[in-house]
Amino acid sequence: MLLAGQLASRPVYQSRGRCITLSKSLMLASQIGLVRCAAVLVDSSLFFDSIDLLSGKLLHDRRWSKRPPITPARVWKSHERGRQFNTRCTSSFQNYALEESNGAVSHSVSSHEHSLQEELENIRIKLSDYRPGQYRTLCPWCEGGSTREKSLSVRISNDGLNAVFQCHRGKCGAVGFKELFDSESKGINVTTKNSHVISASVKSDIREKVAARDQHKTPAPCFTADHLGLTPLSQEVVSYFQNRCITQDTLKRNGIMQVVKSSNQVAVAFPFKRDGKIVNCKYRGTQKRFWQEKGGEKVLYGLDDIKNVKDIIIVEGEIDKLSMEEAGFLNCVSVPDGAPPKASPDENLPPIQEDKKYGYLWTCKDYFEKVTRIVLATDSDEPGLALAEELARRLGRERCWRVKWPKGEDGKQLKDANEVLVRLGKEALRAVVEKSELYPIRGLFPFSNFYKEIDDYYHLRLGDERGVSTGWLGLDEFYRVVPGELTIITGVPNSGKSEWIDALMCNLNSSKSWTFALCSMENKVREHARKLLEKHLKKPFFDAPYSNSVPRMTREDLEGGKKWLNDNFFLIRCEDNELPSMDWVLKLAKAAVLRHGIRGLVIDPYNELDHQRPSNQTETEYVSQILTKVKRFAQHHDCHVWFVAHPKQLQTWRGQAPNLYDISGSAHFINKCDNGLVIHRNRDSDAGPLDEVKVLVRKVRNKTAGTIGDATLTYDRMQFQSVFEIYMSDGCLGGINAPRF
Repeated sequence: MLLAGQLASRPVYQSRGRCITLSKSLMLASQIGLVRCAAVLVDSSLFFDSIDLLSGKLLHDRRWSKRPPITPARVWKSHERGRQFNTRCTSSFQNYALEESNGAVSHSVSSHEHSLQEELENIRIKLSDYRPGQYRTLCPWCEGGSTREKSLSVRISNDGLNAVFQCHRGKCGAVGFKELFDSESKGINVTTKNSHVISASVKSDIREKVAARDQHKTPAPCFTADHLGLTPLSQEVVSYFQNRCITQDTLKRNGIMQVVKSSNQVAVAFPFKRDGKIVNCKYRGTQKRFWQEKGGEKVLYGLDDIKNVKDIIIVEGEIDKLSMEEAGFLNCVSVPDGAPPKASPDENLPPIQEDKKYGYLWTCKDYFEKVTRIVLATDSDEPGLALAEELARRLGRERCWRVKWPKGEDGKQLKDANEVLVRLGKEALRAVVEKSELYPIRGLFPFSNFYKEIDDYYHLRLGDERGVSTGWLGLDEFYRVVPGELTIITGVPNSGKSEWIDALMCNLNSSKSWTFALCSMENKVREHARKLLEKHLKKPFFDAPYSNSVPRMTREDLEGGKKWLNDNFFLIRCEDNELPSMDWVLKLAKAAVLRHGIRGLVIDPYNELDHQRPSNQTETEYVSQILTKVKRFAQHHDCHVWFVAHPKQLQTWRGQAPNLYDISGSAHFINKCDNGLVIHRNRDSDAGPLDEVKVLVRKVRNKTAGTIGDATLTYDRMQFQSVFEIYMSDGCLGGINAPRF
């Protein structure tokens, strides 16, 4: 505040040759309670700045500049923010100017501050200062929530005679007002979010005054038909509604009227009522132009029709609400503002204060508290579906149903309730609403969603429901390859695990044209290519001792084999020295499914992956998480996964086959897999031929695709064929020659 007084006496502040003097201006400011004022020096230089008149401290030590001529109007303006003088402060200053010559000034505000401080501290509001201004402090009612934020805003007026405060936390929202020296309003009114009055001894209109002051809103206007200029419907408008199958009784019950705007344009008026009183009005003009009354309350259209009901229908437009009434549904409301162009991608709802587009839901939330069933009958277009999604998010998907609009006689999808009423009639509209479906909840499904899949499974329409043959008839009795499953394979080193998987892939490619993604970190690419080509062409890659004089594959064989490799196998490998993580492998495997249509994924072995688990996670928990990800990949992409995991170090190993619980890391390898196999090669000549490899099937979850049992493979490099002898669990021996691969 600027004070222009008779500045005389000696200097109190001096800087760079310029000075400000205080005498009676300081006394005046102290007496009338003006805590921060500016002493103005009016001289030939026209300089001024501000000083705290209680301490004499310079408030703004900025460079002084030459100001325009000071007029009486400029003197009475704020030096900081351009705010006008508070009326009460202005009156006090003017009274002082008139009474100064008579020595009649004797007004003190120190007692005001003291009294206001006492009153605020009585309700536990503590401030760092009680002089006029804006403050933030801890709310005594909600205590700032779990974060203890300073959410209470307190504003003390310039005259120091009243204080207004409000908590800005959405779950609290306490507001209050305090005014001194008013015989009609001595005390404090505090109101919280749920309208609970903590204490009250003020005038009845204090709450409205505080709300209007803090929110800068004027009270909602009171609407009446006469005030809005509404008139009864003309015959032309009645005919328009009759063409849309809306009767006059329905129009009368809902208070539909009309209004004549400029240029004699007639608009249909839809009054929005709460407890029988009009709180807003929406107009429909020509060419579907809509507008509402300024300052009207945002509520649902037809709000009084859903009071104390348990089933509610929500539509997208007022005419759709009238159409539902024609079909016999009175418990129907319409949103006031139509539909959004698309649903928000954010699953988290915005704070209520920021959710302005759907503020009508929060305004009318009391009407939904006891509702158990909400039918969303929005339009069938994209905005209508987006509106249904936004409503379901806010009202709760668990109590929402949705209407699926039928097709018309021409086979086209009908859009909304009124179109069904006009095209198909009342009974059809009622039947559609009564057959509404549960609103989908992500992750929660009824069995009816899978009826087709169950039927296909029963009739074996896909051909691989009971698994795909391994290519070895004897092994098929125990183990068949089912798409979407996870097979864990283990065995001591050099038992032939990788060789067996390569042979299995060649068989599946030959019989079913399956393609595969290979994440085999133990094999060099050229070595892996050699093994696959030898099994595919049944010829050795080199003239080496292991070929037993069988001629090696020709160059033509090699060129054809390379094309076969390129068409049927896709490598997942790191191009640098880093180890691949499981997430990285599955990401590339997903790309291989989408791009190349692979049906199988081989991860060989587990210990070659990068396993940087969090410090607070045990190895058992980590393995469980890894296997869950692999199984989800297999199921979602209908792809079989073979996962090789080595057993832990066997301290007293004597050549016997390990079991699945010997796998290094966790018992979850056997607990979470669909199939568990142990590949074991005989190393004792007394126990049998040294070229026999046993396939021990130790777990099969899908009993229609296999069972527990043992199979023995003899690999003959001379003829490059496999011979299986199947050992049944009862000890019977049966020899079965396997087909060539």
